[in-house]
Amino acid sequence: MFLNLFTALRDAKLPVSLREFLTLLEGVEADIAGMRVDDFYHLARTCLVKDERHLDRFDQVFGQVFKGIETLSQGLEPTAIPEDWLRKLAEKHLTEAERAEIAALGWDKLFETLKQRLAEQKGRHQGGSKWIGTAGTSPFGAYGDNPEGVRIGQEGNRNFRAVKVWDQRVFRDFDDRRELGVRNMRLALRKLRRFARTGAADELDLDGTIRATADHGYLDVRLRPERRNAVKVLLFLDVGGSMDWHIGQAEELFSAARAEFKHFEHFYFHNCPYERVWRENHRRHDQMIATWDVLRTYPSDYRCVFVGDAAMSPHEIVQPGGSVEHWNEEAGHVWMGRLIERFPASVWLNPVPLTQWGYTHSIGLIGKLMGGRMFPLTLDGLERAIRALAR
Repeated sequence: MFLNLFTALRDAKLPVSLREFLTLLEGVEADIAGMRVDDFYHLARTCLVKDERHLDRFDQVFGQVFKGIETLSQGLEPTAIPEDWLRKLAEKHLTEAERAEIAALGWDKLFETLKQRLAEQKGRHQGGSKWIGTAGTSPFGAYGDNPEGVRIGQEGNRNFRAVKVWDQRVFRDFDDRRELGVRNMRLALRKLRRFARTGAADELDLDGTIRATADHGYLDVRLRPERRNAVKVLLFLDVGGSMDWHIGQAEELFSAARAEFKHFEHFYFHNCPYERVWRENHRRHDQMIATWDVLRTYPSDYRCVFVGDAAMSPHEIVQPGGSVEHWNEEAGHVWMGRLIERFPASVWLNPVPLTQWGYTHSIGLIGKLMGGRMFPLTLDGLERAIRALAR
């Protein structure tokens, strides 16, 4: 098992040497970590990670090698679902024809039925079409297949069809140190800059000093405020779920924007902005920021950029309670409307290729909310978005 960790770290391009691995084994042999996985994690990280830039990748590899148990969130209902109900013994895979034969319950009926199943179910089920379980066509459970259901106790996405996820999901912050491919984005973003001289006069004005000295006949030193980029930017980043496929592009944009704009703030959301956003993904469950606070804190001259694939259930946009992760009192389109009204200079950058937008209904809904100001996350799309923001 320890050798698997070492080889997985090397495969992930982490600079782990054999000497460091032997040091880890010596620590294990000396019983420094004891029998607790958390203690072994800290010992392994201390021995094998030399640079804090590699902590995220180390955590990902460690989690793959030593898979733990995901905890359920406080979620929709306080009822605890026994772990053995959801134990993965098999996965259900249907053809498109078989899937078409299974009818979706509809939003209201779905949650009414879930409450009924929680009250009635007494044991574990696998492969069925009714109870909470695994590898079936029931709308409730894990590793099954249903056109519209509540995912409970499953590790990761499979078919991207769940309208609710009953799990505490953990995302990671985007890395703003990414430099590969960032240069062209920075050059494009510079077209949005508008310079102004504001603040204290603490920079030498050489031309003004020469003119004043010539006019007065003595050395007359003139100062001026530093020339700064006056454009202010709010960046809203979709994270988790299907956005995991586009992390590289989003990180490059995040890194470029953070380097180019002095007045820059960023927030994360999942699928669609609702009543709260957050700054750090590992603390998003205990350090949320009310969207109302964002609307009241930042003036309307901020440029607002949303980054996301807009791939979600339409319920998340049009339906109160439609968020896949929590029960939102107001629909996603209400909060999008408030943000766009507050920040009229707004665009949405979508990493999904433009030719594929027509296949996803939610992309069309978000595009209409943006008034057509949705652009692909390419250099050409970024340049068109910047022209829209600069108007």
